[in-house]
Amino acid sequence: MLIGIILTLVICGLPSMLLLVDLVKYLISGRRLYNTKVAYALDVAGMMVLPIFFLIFDEKTNDCCSDSATFSPDHRLTINILVGICIITYFYSRLKGNLRSPVIEVLINAILLLGFVFNIFIAIQVGSLYWLFGNIPVGILFLFQLIENHKLFLELNKAGQPKPERQFENIAWNILNKNLLLKIPLLFIICLPILTMIASLLLIFGQKPDSIIRAFTDTYKHGFSELNHLCNNVQCGGHFLCSIAANGHKEVVKPIRYGVRNGSLIICNRQLLVANAFEELIEQKLPKAHKVIRKQYNKIGSAIHRHYHIFNNKLVSDCIYLLMKPLELLFLLCIYCCDVKPENRIAKQYLKKLDRQTLSKLENKPWSLNSEG
Repeated sequence: MLIGIILTLVICGLPSMLLLVDLVKYLISGRRLYNTKVAYALDVAGMMVLPIFFLIFDEKTNDCCSDSATFSPDHRLTINILVGICIITYFYSRLKGNLRSPVIEVLINAILLLGFVFNIFIAIQVGSLYWLFGNIPVGILFLFQLIENHKLFLELNKAGQPKPERQFENIAWNILNKNLLLKIPLLFIICLPILTMIASLLLIFGQKPDSIIRAFTDTYKHGFSELNHLCNNVQCGGHFLCSIAANGHKEVVKPIRYGVRNGSLIICNRQLLVANAFEELIEQKLPKAHKVIRKQYNKIGSAIHRHYHIFNNKLVSDCIYLLMKPLELLFLLCIYCCDVKPENRIAKQYLKKLDRQTLSKLENKPWSLNSEG
């Protein structure tokens, strides 16, 4: 992601600044600052860099333990199609020259407005400085084209272009002839059937009617994300048994107490405590072997956490708990064979550091914990 950030700052930063200056000049004088070739180059740079960045550098999966997908992997096709339609419409409107029929012009302007609003939602979803370098140029270009189309229609209307006779075209002509304050709300209304039609067509490709919304919400750690709660019990780089103890049926996984890991409160059951005690034993007795084992386990744990949502199903957690039972007994046997006080080692797992130190001092006392003196 570091490479992606650097490329974004360098490649996207320049078009963003140039287009911002261009917009200020355009609003003051009604003319763009740059000549046609430079303006077209800025159009391509400003409009295409952000989609290319997401295609190449954005994460493809939801992941609690690292950078997560900006849009839900299951609904990303809807986002890609919608972005593609907006970009194609922009360049068509930019290069078409003369106005088309009133109905076509209304559709073009509605999609341009849709692209502008959609770009704002993407900026909120990204939730970082990417919007400054990626979303601002896109928004400026959509605004440019909407204003240009409006000015061009008014100029042709003043030149005496005849009003269409067909009722449908006449309605579209009246929409185009409205003041911007009235025209924009009408175009918003027209966006709704356009989105409905796109969503209906995408049903053929396995998308859902609400995929446009769920693409934003079915994600982790982004602007509109609603699945952040699935990461609450994830201990990244640690035992995935933490997830089982937290999410399984209590009657099966048998949680016994709370523990602390990396400053976070976790639920502990016997299986988790035994597994961690076994790892601690291996680390003390065979440190080199522990490093190799831990490195491989981290790879497995990383792969598991990419699909952490499966642990949200209690039956899945129950099944994994039962499958791990033979390993738990093997770990327990090793601990009892190699440790003088095996249950003390197990009991100390996932306690606060101060509590562990206190218990260790008590263990070294010449009297037992149960003595009356």
